[in-house]
Amino acid sequence: MSVEPPVPPSDRDWVVVGLDNGGTTNNATVLTADGRFLVDCLVESPSRVSEGPTVAVDALAEAMRAVLARTGVPEDRVRAIGLDSPGPASADGVISAVGATNFGHPDWRGFDFRGELEKRTGIPVFYQNDGNAAALYAHHVLFGADAAARSSVAAIVGTGLGGGVVIGGEVVKGAAGMAGELGHVHIPLDGLLAEGQPVPRCNCGFVGDAESIASLTAIEKNLLPYWLGRFPGHELAALPLPAAAKMVRGLGERGDPLALAIFRQQAQAIGRLFTILANVVDPHGYLVGGGVVQTSQEFREWFLSEVRTHTTLRPEQRQTATFALTPDLDMAGARGAALAARAAVLAGR
Repeated sequence: MSVEPPVPPSDRDWVVVGLDNGGTTNNATVLTADGRFLVDCLVESPSRVSEGPTVAVDALAEAMRAVLARTGVPEDRVRAIGLDSPGPASADGVISAVGATNFGHPDWRGFDFRGELEKRTGIPVFYQNDGNAAALYAHHVLFGADAAARSSVAAIVGTGLGGGVVIGGEVVKGAAGMAGELGHVHIPLDGLLAEGQPVPRCNCGFVGDAESIASLTAIEKNLLPYWLGRFPGHELAALPLPAAAKMVRGLGERGDPLALAIFRQQAQAIGRLFTILANVVDPHGYLVGGGVVQTSQEFREWFLSEVRTHTTLRPEQRQTATFALTPDLDMAGARGAALAARAAVLAGR
């Protein structure tokens, strides 16, 4: 896939490696100077983040060596590494001083993830938040050769609600690296909550932000307890809430009324989030990803249609806006991180 203007013929033999760091696994990819991914599947290995940063950095270095061996690329051809991880972290990849969900070991607090991987490998490392990396990859897939002239916003529904804002083909990071935290944007709740439904609370402490409705955590803590009360005798009532929440998606695919009520609220919440962003960014593209992408085609098209219906755009915006689902979700983080690293090399950074 060509995603940038080709580099000069005299300097076409370098590559960048994309490393997507997660709570349990790392995923790796290789991207050539002229924009071709050399692997078209997941290349996974244990991330070992629970064992602390020293072990985890070694695991990432090993993930890089493994994907290079798989593609037959010698390490001396690697010009840069793109790294992404869950947040919160600074724009330069320093993990939050108060810790993070995926980085529970005390040594992670304030740890310079990007810098330490760079020291460990001797290769320049460029960092992205995982939501931003996925958003960047989705943006390039959607717009292809026109990516540098387009803008997009992406909402990635998972345990939380991640996302990103891409302007001119580049992720907007912000002064502290916290831009694109779309899950924590407050949305209007009038007409969204059902009669007697409690105002939802997010794990971050906010009340009524997008993540408090559109996330797996929101299903477990905010939505499912209410909707079980509206559907007496439902099969999920016999299960612990964490287990029941994970079953809602499958039931939604089968047309279960309770599950559809939950997903309809989530789609409405994302639509209201996109409505806010339409008046701030006015993007060309609105992208939705996460668990709803890993469902049947009928269900994910229904969900995207609900999001589009509840996104209020002006007539001029409707003529230019594109709504789409994010592609290759499991590989999107590593690929987005690689794209950002390649762009940095091409820009001489």
